[in-house]
Amino acid sequence: MNIKPYIELARIDHWFKNAFMVVGILMAVFYQPGILGPGSVAQLALAVLATCIVASSNYVLNEILDAPTDREHPSKVARPIPAGRAAVRVAWLEWLLLSAAGLCLAFQIGVTFGLAALSLWTMALIYNVPPVRTKEVAYLDVLTESVNNPIRLLLGWFALLSDRLPPVSLLLSYWAVGAFFMAAKRFAELRTIGDRTRAARYRRSFERYDEHNLLASMFFYVAVCAFFGGIFIVRCKLELVLCVPLIAGLFTYYLRLGLRNNSPVQAPEKLYRERGFFLYGLVCFLCFAVLLFTHIPSLYELFRVQAPGATALWTIG
Repeated sequence: MNIKPYIELARIDHWFKNAFMVVGILMAVFYQPGILGPGSVAQLALAVLATCIVASSNYVLNEILDAPTDREHPSKVARPIPAGRAAVRVAWLEWLLLSAAGLCLAFQIGVTFGLAALSLWTMALIYNVPPVRTKEVAYLDVLTESVNNPIRLLLGWFALLSDRLPPVSLLLSYWAVGAFFMAAKRFAELRTIGDRTRAARYRRSFERYDEHNLLASMFFYVAVCAFFGGIFIVRCKLELVLCVPLIAGLFTYYLRLGLRNNSPVQAPEKLYRERGFFLYGLVCFLCFAVLLFTHIPSLYELFRVQAPGATALWTIG
């Protein structure tokens, strides 16, 4: 048996998306500065591995159930199952093994981390498996897929802190970021396929989508992100207001990429190839990380905001 198609099913190149865990890790260190040590670094490595394995199980499930409609997509038709290079029965076995391995490892790290990993796995069922299969429902497809963003943040957080939750405003803002990215992907897919009827055969949600309502939804998601992000900044760390223009530029840059013909946002895991965007995103992240651990008293005087003391978090149990 040729094993290469089954390695492709696991989509190891998509593990790049788990970089969204990093913000959760940074926030945990921000709230408990002494938490990092030799033991926690090893635990973080296991947490990333567990998340990647669970994500790969989700990708295998996605390809098994999407194979009939992927044949209507100009590039996804070349995937292993639609192209006939991988057997469905073996793919189901691969899904079971990856699911069991990832979840078992996740619960070894901790109960809250394991539950977050289970949530990531469960969202793949909701998104892919009939009769629910939210990926076929306009707008709900974007919202249920993008909820993986805050789940990944929680996975980074719970890898270090297991007895409390990060700020809810940050989780909601992170969700809206993911929704913006997903809506941009849908917009680019619709333009690439070109024929709305064929697009609907590929994904039924395209029966309700057109370029105008997808652009409008992107504006809505950015507004939601900005609103809850503003609450988080004022409530928890005012210094982060200095990186708001950079982050606004990142959204603008991403939208510009989404408007390209045959846009690269159709495959977010390959956006690292867009060197300008990748470097700009790295600058935004570094700015966020530095400001998160920087105190600028004059900012609080300028905005007439009281500096937070020990910010209360929701505790678990």
